[in-house]
Amino acid sequence: MEDLGAQEQAVLDLITANPFAGQQDIATALGLARSTVAAHVVQLVNKGYILGRGYVLPAKQRMICIGGAVLDRKYHAKKELIFETSNPVNGHRSFGGVARNVAENLVRLGVDVSFVSIVGDDEVGRSLTRHLRDLGADVSQVITTTERPTAEYAAILGPQNDLVLGIADMEIFDLFQPSYLDRFWPHLASATWVFCDCNMPAAVIDALISRKAGARYKLAIDTVSSPKAMRLPKDLSGVDLLFTNHDEANAMLGIIIAEKRLRPKEAAEELRARGAAEVVVTMGSSGYAVANDKGVATMRSVPAHPVDITGAGDAMIAGTMYRVLEGADTVQATQTGALLATLTTESDASVHPDLSPRFLSAGMVRIPA
Repeated sequence: MEDLGAQEQAVLDLITANPFAGQQDIATALGLARSTVAAHVVQLVNKGYILGRGYVLPAKQRMICIGGAVLDRKYHAKKELIFETSNPVNGHRSFGGVARNVAENLVRLGVDVSFVSIVGDDEVGRSLTRHLRDLGADVSQVITTTERPTAEYAAILGPQNDLVLGIADMEIFDLFQPSYLDRFWPHLASATWVFCDCNMPAAVIDALISRKAGARYKLAIDTVSSPKAMRLPKDLSGVDLLFTNHDEANAMLGIIIAEKRLRPKEAAEELRARGAAEVVVTMGSSGYAVANDKGVATMRSVPAHPVDITGAGDAMIAGTMYRVLEGADTVQATQTGALLATLTTESDASVHPDLSPRFLSAGMVRIPA
């Protein structure tokens, strides 16, 4: 705990040993003034080592996911699509959103997860929140608004399960303000990792980056799409792990001419040069690249028999973070992420309904040697 002074550490040790200790008891035990102990307690709250009144201590490994919460509508074409006329499809509705999908994957894997987003004061928003809560996620920090309905995304998939058209109503996320972070700051500051997707406004992302210096958490970010990737600052210092795909990476680097596009390995190196500690650049079934201070590794995807590719990228993130929380290095962790992405494509759901630690473990034999 390098960010704690000697007295702060001593106060925290006493609180850990006895969470019901009063400030005067701590002051007497340490030979300090009570006002000094009170000031240290405030700093321990701000740094995320205790969660406010009652000296509630945070879980040792806890993940917070901040970002999109969406009603997904998927339409699978029964035959080749013909534009400007009606086409027969099979329709399916489910809950989605990058951060929401990551949160559901993680909670199904047994991770202590909190989900933070903004939903409409409508049945979709209530159902979405209730679904995650029933799975075991903490949804106490989800904001409800009457100004906009819960976000929706519609995907039209061709007969080969490829995405033909996606449309989205995401304006509700523009209502999420950096000031909302103050409402649950001790809860946020105490997390092991915070994951945020770029559905959040640029000001919120900037606040998470700038405020992490005084907190415990490491920060992972997903760019979501090429336009939303531009919400990230050019200086990526403070981003511990960046997830992006090939198109989004080149967009962030200002490369729009196809012939000049960087390969995943090169793009990952360039994004690291902008300050991100580690970068994962994906190319779907063609594999991905991982860049960190040890160099760049080019990795293969796990062969799949896809049914629906929706949610694969979110599963990649969740599988990676699951292993990172267990202590694996990022290159190793992304192999689990790639496996979970493949398993997700082999289901018609955005999050595999059978997902569990045992289910994931059983699939490990599929990871390329």
